[in-house]
Amino acid sequence: MANTKSKKTTSSKKSSSTKPKAVATKSVKTVKAETAAAVVAKNDKGGKNNNPFKGFFAKKCDEKENILTIFKSPRIWGAIAGEVIGTMFLMILMITLGVYQPLYIMIGVTAITMAVYAFSGAHLNPAITVGMMATRRVSAIRGVLYIVAEVVGAWLGLVIMGAFRSAGGDIVELPAITALETETLWKNIFVEFLGTAVLGYFFCRAQTYRTSRGAFTYSALVAGGFTLAVLFAVVISSNYLRLSDNFALNPAVAIMEQIFPSVANGFGELIGDIALASLTYILVPMLGATLGFFAADASKKLSGEE
Repeated sequence: MANTKSKKTTSSKKSSSTKPKAVATKSVKTVKAETAAAVVAKNDKGGKNNNPFKGFFAKKCDEKENILTIFKSPRIWGAIAGEVIGTMFLMILMITLGVYQPLYIMIGVTAITMAVYAFSGAHLNPAITVGMMATRRVSAIRGVLYIVAEVVGAWLGLVIMGAFRSAGGDIVELPAITALETETLWKNIFVEFLGTAVLGYFFCRAQTYRTSRGAFTYSALVAGGFTLAVLFAVVISSNYLRLSDNFALNPAVAIMEQIFPSVANGFGELIGDIALASLTYILVPMLGATLGFFAADASKKLSGEE
């Protein structure tokens, strides 16, 4: 009996001796956690970790995607096919309807975007692709492939419509943008820049709803931005700047609309005219769309939207 009591006493001593250690360990962890929380709160108070633009230029696409890895998956071919087909339909839409049927344009762009957005995101515009590249939403190699696909798609749309007109016995006349003039050059640049900035802003905002709201919301937002950009361009160019048939808001479409002159008084003048056309209808739209993307991202960061 004595031995039993002594064992019980020993075991009770052991248990009593181990409990304080657990309490002590817990208290140390608690102190560490409280210390860390105090440090974070102090830093936030000082504004060190309260920067709304933190991660603004972070890479949003696959970090491993490059020219060596992108072709390992067959999905890239589906994406390229989506850009070719989508831009082809967009070119046909613009040739048949022009820019003066905004309701029909909105319906058509919505349908085209819904049809191909799951394949490639339905950029359908080199300016949009450059905006996606600038904000690091797509890799450089994917962006280049998309731009080539968009130009090819616009060319196919032009060829198809030319074939239909030729089969109908009509004289095939390629669509053409009014030739640039030095006196009105800044007006053309302004219209292209404003229109593509609107396109870039709406397209960037649509990315937020791509997975959460479904195809229709995504497509409607993209089509709404496209229609609004066209309306701005039509009203401003026709009513205020006294211009007509002078904008495309899409470098791939613009190239098909004969922006590059083929006749000039000399080689130097020809190169100069080609440079002005490239600036107005290719470089400026890309800059405008990129600005629209950055403006949308900045608004998102400042609002705290996740």
